[in-house]
Amino acid sequence: MRKSRLALIVLALMLAVVVAACAQPTPEVVKETVVVKETVVVEVEKVVEKEATVVVEKVVEKVVTPTPEPGRQTLIVALAGAPVSLDPADHRNRTTETVIRNMFDGLVTRDTRSGVHLELAESMEWLNDTTLEVKLRKGVKFHDGQEMTADDVVFTFERIITENAIEYPEPHSSPRKGLIAPLKSVEKVDDYTVQMFFSGPWPVANQMLVHQQIVPKHYLEEVGTKGFVEHPIGTGPFKFVEAQLDDKIVMERFDDYYGGAPDLEPVGPACVQRAIFRVIPEASTRVAALLAGEVDIIQDVPPELVETLQQTPGIVVKTAPGTRPKWVELNVNKPPFDDVRVRQALNYAVDKDLIVEELYGGRAVPLPGPLSPFNNFVNKNLKPYPYDPDKALAMLAEAGWTDSDGDGILDKDGQPFSFVMDTTAPIRSLAEAVAGQLRDLGIDVSVRVWEYSVVKPLLLNGERMAFARDWGDSAFDPVGHFEAKWHSRVEGSPYGRGNFSGYSNPRVDELIKLGETEIDREKRQAIYDEAQQIVYDEAPAIFLILPEEAEAASERVKNWEPASDSRINLHDVCLE
Repeated sequence: MRKSRLALIVLALMLAVVVAACAQPTPEVVKETVVVKETVVVEVEKVVEKEATVVVEKVVEKVVTPTPEPGRQTLIVALAGAPVSLDPADHRNRTTETVIRNMFDGLVTRDTRSGVHLELAESMEWLNDTTLEVKLRKGVKFHDGQEMTADDVVFTFERIITENAIEYPEPHSSPRKGLIAPLKSVEKVDDYTVQMFFSGPWPVANQMLVHQQIVPKHYLEEVGTKGFVEHPIGTGPFKFVEAQLDDKIVMERFDDYYGGAPDLEPVGPACVQRAIFRVIPEASTRVAALLAGEVDIIQDVPPELVETLQQTPGIVVKTAPGTRPKWVELNVNKPPFDDVRVRQALNYAVDKDLIVEELYGGRAVPLPGPLSPFNNFVNKNLKPYPYDPDKALAMLAEAGWTDSDGDGILDKDGQPFSFVMDTTAPIRSLAEAVAGQLRDLGIDVSVRVWEYSVVKPLLLNGERMAFARDWGDSAFDPVGHFEAKWHSRVEGSPYGRGNFSGYSNPRVDELIKLGETEIDREKRQAIYDEAQQIVYDEAPAIFLILPEEAEAASERVKNWEPASDSRINLHDVCLE
């Protein structure tokens, strides 16, 4: 039963892609009707309920129509989502960072895995436990020809850490502040040297500085934030040409580029003359655009299509270890999920290996608890909860949940074990697979699909029961990730900002703060090992899987490699 349900999901998605790929491209918006059984779906109030079946009218947002001329030297990348801003200080979004980091450079950058490399910084040295001295490369130019100096670095970080420093569209603080929270001030020593002062030791500084890009002080002071986001200027390999964020962002090569990180080849100006990011949210449409030669690289290849595309002439598929672990967070403050036995039972009730094989084609790994297995501080002693439905039923029975009336649904005190699992569209297939396995165990689970911006405040208010989604771990360090998900929620603080289960444990909170400032690596590992063990045992979520990042490209694309943090680095890429 479980395999057949997973197979149906995969088949439906594959058929959708085949239809899209075979159809003639059209510039008009296409409407599809999708019938989902045993599922309740919410998509911007376009839902018509019909007994146990919900009919959803879904709009495919983009269809790419132009056919490129032979030998085209403009590199076109299809994004799975739209960037929210072109201001490096005003977002917390991976897609946005992918676009921005092709126009802006930082003091350091990351390779396609977890390695950090000097970029605009020529050297970095800790003068003491709380003071980091940075010497800058000389001769680096912004896209308007002005040289980058220490003044720009000081301005960049003051704009991030100062309250309400971003004045447009109304005064507000940088969302990036939480990524460098211990930074208290930055001071200029000379034109090419700055010192960064932290509130305490911060061993993860280099990993987190990857996410901060330098902006031009002179230009922002001249045009303000509004003028800057309308025509951004950075030091990156590409300079801005035009943009409509929900459609496309056009860039051209910056010929005076200093070359980028010297130990990440190739060094020098970008290979292609022009690059375009196109926003194509629908996976089937992205695949069809690639097959038609209308785009050169696509993000987020559906896992069930990786093998098919690998066998398609002219198409190359590459994968990278992922950094977006997926789980189902359970509201620990509402019954039945206020009982740890129930939460643990659900972890035993889900066959993660089957999901990895059937839904992801083997291109994922089960999660060994609350951290990615590729995180630099994962607890190596933890293993994924094994699939053991008998143990799950025994634990549920111990908690009072049995099928007392023989109807196939577990019940307690006359009430059936029934709940809604909320999710978002990209995770829908995974949520359906988990729900199907829980239904096989005797739990009445339905799936509801939301826009994330709509459901997020409900989750933070504790109004939902279960939520299936992922949470980025792109720094490969617990800082920036662990405290967001498993620390008690603190209003106005990065602590618990993504804690949708309502989980709270004072010892875990204490360990999280200790881990942020401990310099000794072995002691830091021990701190996070203990924190992970507690969260694993208390199971505020069904820990599911970590999929690989999969991207596909035309065989014309050379020197392209997907990155674990999802960034597409166009500086390195060439077209035959």
